[in-house]
Amino acid sequence: MIEQRKAFHHQLDEVRDDIVVVAAMVIEVLPRGTETLLSGDLNAADEIIRGDDVIDLRSVDIEDRCFHLLALQQPMASDLRAIITAIKLVGEIERSGDLVVNICKAARRLYGRSFDPKLRGLISRMSTEAQQLFRRALDAYVEGDAALAAALDDMDDILDQLHDDLIQAIFESHSSGRLDLQAAVQLAVIARFYERIGDHAVNIAERVHYMVTGGHPVIRTGPEDESSGAEPDVEGATQGFSQES
Repeated sequence: MIEQRKAFHHQLDEVRDDIVVVAAMVIEVLPRGTETLLSGDLNAADEIIRGDDVIDLRSVDIEDRCFHLLALQQPMASDLRAIITAIKLVGEIERSGDLVVNICKAARRLYGRSFDPKLRGLISRMSTEAQQLFRRALDAYVEGDAALAAALDDMDDILDQLHDDLIQAIFESHSSGRLDLQAAVQLAVIARFYERIGDHAVNIAERVHYMVTGGHPVIRTGPEDESSGAEPDVEGATQGFSQES
């Protein structure tokens, strides 16, 4: 029995380590996606889009192992919360990777367009803030830090304000004729992608708080097409704006 428990906890540790690896992949690819958007590097965009398959496959593997542990070990208390948290975290991480892919797909549609310094600066700041939130959420998970996990919701306010600032800057750039309508809509959708990555980081933190304390988390939700990685109908949105204007 003791040996079985040791093996079980060793498998739990492996699951945690693999979640850290997959999350680190998202943290690493996010600034690359932003640089692809700002530079218009189509080759880099394609590389990031193809590379997302690795995140998807590793996520599925982690989930399968978690279900296997649930079925065979029937864990209780903190061990059960650790496995449930791992399953939930994989979904948040995988969707965040999908959102980076969506940024790169939008970058392909924006190829050849230039953005004024204010837009570029706000995009860069949103990317940096989203990356920092994700890294802090991962730190909370690795360290089992409930206090850090609880603080992430307030930290996300900065990213929310940057989102509002970027939307306002997009409107101003379009109104002054520096940005055409379709590009403006694309950038507004991209701003939402960054904001949703921050929401996923907060969700991870909420799950970690549950894992450590047993308190049930309040998870942020968004439109199904964004949280699942599918892209909004940007062309339809553009046509709608055209009819109103």
